[in-house]
Amino acid sequence: MRGREIARTTLGNDARHEGFLRHADFRWLKIAALLCLLCGLVYALADISPRPSGGTWYGYTLGTVATLLILWLTMLGVRKRAMTGGRWSLKGWTSAHVYLGLSLVVIATLHTAFDFGWNVHTLAYVLMMAVILSGLCGVAAYALLPARLSDSRAELTRPQMIDALAKIDLQLRAAAQPLAHGEAAIVVRALADDPFRAGLIRRLARPGGGSRTASALASLERRLGPDAPGIAAVLPLLERKRALLAQIGRHLRIRALLELWLYVHVPLTFALIAALGAHILSVFFYW
Repeated sequence: MRGREIARTTLGNDARHEGFLRHADFRWLKIAALLCLLCGLVYALADISPRPSGGTWYGYTLGTVATLLILWLTMLGVRKRAMTGGRWSLKGWTSAHVYLGLSLVVIATLHTAFDFGWNVHTLAYVLMMAVILSGLCGVAAYALLPARLSDSRAELTRPQMIDALAKIDLQLRAAAQPLAHGEAAIVVRALADDPFRAGLIRRLARPGGGSRTASALASLERRLGPDAPGIAAVLPLLERKRALLAQIGRHLRIRALLELWLYVHVPLTFALIAALGAHILSVFFYW
């Protein structure tokens, strides 16, 4: 009995740590591959003269499948608000989102019958491919960056990071009291460094937000000697704050990278839905 309990515990732990790409032993990869294979076989074997195209029963069938898939795929954002397990857990939904989204490359391409031009139909196809490409960037980001994100935190949560910064600032404010007015003002300016207020672009371009702290440290070392009154207490605190800001900056930069692709993927998705609607309306208008 003890061996069985250990086996069940091990299997349970493996299931919890299983990534969304490997979910259920690649179930959705297999389903997507079978769907693509079926579409390809029908395209190759369909008795349609001169060939299957968007205006044939085959084309309309694939167009309907692709449209329903796209609309379902857009529901992932809604699904993320409900954290549940089971067959339709968020991990399972995300896995289906990735692999069924990739299957659109085959399904939609066969729907077009490789007939492209300067029109709204091709625009919808190009936008779909752009959405898929940006989605692949998101998959790569979430596959590679979370481990670095965890390492960058050094086992500190966000509230703990904020609390650690606040404590150093309190110590700096007290340690600056014996300094002359000019030097104390330099230290006070360093208190304004707050990496959590930085926007997305600033977190990417200049992680850490410790420019005032680094400037204060360099200025005090240049203006005062190591034996100056009060300096022995201030410099180590500034060093600690600079190191903490660098650590937090690395953490926030990785989070910003995880968010960045959404600023491309989501607007492209809305543009795709608009173009898809125009594509469908034009097809029925000229039918």
